[in-house]
Amino acid sequence: MADNFTKEAFTLLGVGVAVVALRTYARITSVGIRNFMLDDYLMLLAVSQVVYGLETGAAYSVGARYHGLANNSMTDEQRRTLSSSSPEYGLRVGGSKLQLIGWSLYTLLLWLLKLCINIFYTRLTIGLHHMRIRTRLGFFLIGITYVTTITAILAGCGAPFSKNWQIFPNPGNHCQPAISKMDLFFTVVLNVLTDAYLLSIPLPLFWQARIDPKRKAWLLIMFGGGVFVMMAGILRCALILTAGVNGAQQAGSWAVRETFVAVVIGNLPMIHPLFASTITNIRSSFSASRASRPSDGSRSISLKALSRKPRTANPLSVSSSAEQIIEARFKNQKAAASRQDRDGNVRGIQVVSQTIVDSGERERVDGHDMAGSSQCVISA
Repeated sequence: MADNFTKEAFTLLGVGVAVVALRTYARITSVGIRNFMLDDYLMLLAVSQVVYGLETGAAYSVGARYHGLANNSMTDEQRRTLSSSSPEYGLRVGGSKLQLIGWSLYTLLLWLLKLCINIFYTRLTIGLHHMRIRTRLGFFLIGITYVTTITAILAGCGAPFSKNWQIFPNPGNHCQPAISKMDLFFTVVLNVLTDAYLLSIPLPLFWQARIDPKRKAWLLIMFGGGVFVMMAGILRCALILTAGVNGAQQAGSWAVRETFVAVVIGNLPMIHPLFASTITNIRSSFSASRASRPSDGSRSISLKALSRKPRTANPLSVSSSAEQIIEARFKNQKAAASRQDRDGNVRGIQVVSQTIVDSGERERVDGHDMAGSSQCVISA
């Protein structure tokens, strides 16, 4: 059982780090390292290289070093008769301390991911003044819920702090980190609350956008992945409460699984344009190679001419080049939108599609060379 979890935990860690690496590569190819934003650095350094690795290591040590033991699932008689010099006593004390560390790392990782997502949403909704308040409120909500959750984990047991690993007398459920109902309640409720709020930022925009239904469905699924993170958090809570003597091991195991889902979902919108452009280029090359073959009574079509054929990329592209183009041209869009509002022709959300010829040419925006791309701009 422990060997199976070890393989699973480090496999998930490897895949998660690979996902972050793909995200980083996508950002480098679109904007370059010099134009990285705060969420790029947080995701690259704090999430993938530090917090995520430490959290996985803590979950592994719960079973590998402390055999899944902590100061829970003991009768009063077992607590009274357990000698403080026995190996089991040391394992239970050490396991309880590790549970506190694991809970703290788990919470920090999830809330860092939320912070990265909200920073990304501030760029996605640039130019939408009514959304600026929503994203700012998101920062406040993330900050206050993190402080509340970590306070419940570290200070919920009360003084002295050593009660978190006390064996005898029974310190009570709230001082048993592996299965503390108070820790579970605060973490699950505030985790789901913040995820639900973050989902409420992009989904209404995509739902009301006038775009192809298939593309709209894909965008809703991609940006609505937070639902799976919420489900994983609730499932983790239920399994810990029903695990009994295996509560400590289940806490570590499901923390790794939930954070893996969160890492993948949190990076998917940034990785998607990379795969979409790659697939488009492959299809274009394949079509061009077939079309360039001369047939009887027909002329050969040059690859250069095909490469200049306008294409339409995935709407609402989340690449950084699109973000900068949106920012550079917002003033003109704002003036046009104001005139339309005065005429009573535009209400709500308007999606403006723009196709830029992908022929290797580059466009200058605010003094920066930008690769030609296609995007769909949301304007109020």
